[in-house]
Amino acid sequence: MFTLPIGDRARLRPLEPWQAPEFLAHIDRARDTVDPWIPWATFSTDLPSATATLQRYADRRAADNGGIFGIWLDDTLVGGVMFPRFDSATGVCEIGCWLERAGEGHGLVNRASRVLIDWAFTERGMSRVEWWASAGNSRSVAAARRLGMTRDGVLRRHTPYRGVRHDIEVWSVLAEEWPTAGEAPGSGVQAELDRLMGVFVGAFTNTGGTRPDLGVIREVFVPQGRIIANVGAEPVVYDLDAFIEPRQRMLTDGTLTEFSEHEVSARTEIFGSIAHRFSAYRKSGYLNGEWFEGSGHKTTQFLLTPAGWRMSSLAWDDAPATVPAPGPATAPAAVAE
Repeated sequence: MFTLPIGDRARLRPLEPWQAPEFLAHIDRARDTVDPWIPWATFSTDLPSATATLQRYADRRAADNGGIFGIWLDDTLVGGVMFPRFDSATGVCEIGCWLERAGEGHGLVNRASRVLIDWAFTERGMSRVEWWASAGNSRSVAAARRLGMTRDGVLRRHTPYRGVRHDIEVWSVLAEEWPTAGEAPGSGVQAELDRLMGVFVGAFTNTGGTRPDLGVIREVFVPQGRIIANVGAEPVVYDLDAFIEPRQRMLTDGTLTEFSEHEVSARTEIFGSIAHRFSAYRKSGYLNGEWFEGSGHKTTQFLLTPAGWRMSSLAWDDAPATVPAPGPATAPAAVAE
């Protein structure tokens, strides 16, 4: 069967029933991180049940309504991607992923998912690719953001698992939104810069019970990146850790709830391996129980690195926010981005 490189040390290929022993060993290593989110891991507890899991997906692949593919890193199975649903009649499919700890930090899920999405759109003519994630699975939600998907909404108490009904976030990307290999270089770069900004802005959203994961900011910035607040008498310059940690607390400890931000306009200029974006944004949420709305502008610089395009710096300036009598320690400017 086919084997596709997804990096210098990683390969993607179909997972088949004859690989059940290797699959079971991998699931045993991954069980503590995979089992809370993927029900079939619960049922792959011995060789017969692991074989049955892979056989179900082999049957789906033969019927053209699903499939499962493993990710090997240095010849060890560390995770995979799958089509839980694939409906060529309606042009809609769903992809999913899983990963053991040894595979984390290499971008494997993103690259493998892009292979499946490319194939679904370019080879099979699908119209829409979906990503379903439990609202509590922040890593899966972050993976959807990194793929440039749009959050369509939340199916409240949709899926029962282990005695609890879980809210399910539905993300999607449409065929016309997905960059193809035939795109002009400039349009491809623009799409990637749009994606990076979408991941950055989306990282702060905690509406509808979503738990934000600001750690994804490290994935869109170069490690030496700087973020600058120019909202007071003196600019405040943050490295990534200093910027992320207090905002992660505010967005998860009840200080700032139902928060979201979105660009309302943007202008991007690309000059070879560097780029600049100037944008306006709006934001809103509850700060210490009080509703506020705000807006402002930001300027973002990008670099083309060996790992792809990354942000190198971002600076923002807030317009005065609409909020009932905010004190200086709780002003929304302290939360922005």
